[in-house]
Amino acid sequence: MGGTVTAVSRNSTYAFTKPNREQITLLAGLGVEGDIHAGETVKHRSRVRQDPTQPNLRQVHLIHQELFAELARQGHLVAPGDLGENITTSGVDLLGLPVGALLRIGDRVVVEVTGLRNPCSQIEHFQDGLLKLVAHRDESGALVRKAGIMGIVLTGGGIRPGDPVDVELPPGPHRVLDRV
Repeated sequence: MGGTVTAVSRNSTYAFTKPNREQITLLAGLGVEGDIHAGETVKHRSRVRQDPTQPNLRQVHLIHQELFAELARQGHLVAPGDLGENITTSGVDLLGLPVGALLRIGDRVVVEVTGLRNPCSQIEHFQDGLLKLVAHRDESGALVRKAGIMGIVLTGGGIRPGDPVDVELPPGPHRVLDRV
């Protein structure tokens, strides 16, 4: 099962959205070169307040392009980078991947999936009503998070739109993604 990179984004300052780039470079064990969230330890402000020494399991944020089409049908125009992701993909069921899945991107990059992005109130500030569409309760009361997945960089390298994305599943039994 494979897909394609449709956009790449990074931002060197804390801002909700990330500008699209022609290419980004991933650094093993750190994240996206030049991105504010790169590092061995947590960089997301809420996580830093909790414990600045915890490992950064959120080095790379990926969102599936298909989410934007779903949101558009509900009246929300969202483009790659708008929700703060580094890599936008198409053709990969990111939310259905298990913990430990490997994403092989382009010629050499390998990202290990660590969990789901936990959408925060900044999404609501970006567009009213958007938060309830990317984080809501299903019929059984379980919280459904749709704002992408997070990962760590195992093998670095450059990524650009059009690069292939191949998925390698870990040995079973698989662990379902949870917030990270």
